Amino acid sequence: MSSTDINVDELGGKYYLSNEEQHFKVTILSNDYVIRLTNTRDSVAEKYDKTFVEDVLKAVKEEKHRRMELVYDSINNSIEKMAERLHNTLIESNEQESQKVRRLETKHVKSKKVNY
Repeated sequence: MSSTDINVDELGGKYYLSNEEQHFKVTILSNDYVIRLTNTRDSVAEKYDKTFVEDVLKAVKEEKHRRMELVYDSINNSIEKMAERLHNTLIESNEQESQKVRRLETKHVKSKKVNY
């Protein structure tokens, strides 16, 4: 199932599964309890029992939700890593600026001593 694409048109009550490697597409028409199987040459549509189609839809929705959670977790982790790198860069930049200010202050103090 992981290499199978899942697309959903919930308003139209249609669910699409496709697998390019195995050359098939499945269309689930939830309102009519019809499942259409299509490969490169043939297409077959069958009307199924309401409970069976609802169970199939439940499995498809759970898989879609699971995949969305994986995508969300991946994006969230990337954002956290980016924020951490930015934070570290800002700390390093502040430390470098502080060192420059200290050097300038030291030079200023030394030049005052020389003038006395």
